[in-house]
Amino acid sequence: MRETLADVVGAGKRPMDFAFAEAEAAGLLGEVPIGAVVVSASGDVLAKAGNRTLQLHDPTAHAELLAIREACTKLGSERLIDCDLYVTLEPCAMCAAAISFARLRRLYFAAPDPKGGAVEHGPRFFAQPTCHHAPEVYGGIGEARAAELLKRFFAARR
Repeated sequence: MRETLADVVGAGKRPMDFAFAEAEAAGLLGEVPIGAVVVSASGDVLAKAGNRTLQLHDPTAHAELLAIREACTKLGSERLIDCDLYVTLEPCAMCAAAISFARLRRLYFAAPDPKGGAVEHGPRFFAQPTCHHAPEVYGGIGEARAAELLKRFFAARR
């Protein structure tokens, strides 16, 4: 069954809720709990993913990259023009580059990442003159929830 943004909102869920569900599922697998969802301009949920770096033995298996790859495959294109990405943590430089190359329209993220983030922190990827495409960026959506999820995950590891 195809899921649309109208279905999600009608069910009382927002796209970021799906990203959080993916993050929580990743955390249960021992992965850093980060989740992402790609939504098309028409409101179709194209892809959802959580981190899978341990499971796939792949340092590039971040939630954002997995969701972008799946959405591109579904659309049969390397571009996600007019699509939006929702993610539970500010993307790193690798993910910011992929977001730019995929030409995503908007990026929504929950918690900032002062140490590894590359959107509002660190290299501020989208503000660089070498950046090919910069999406509209909206941060802080569900920030407290994301911060708590990450805190609990890392506290359990110590």
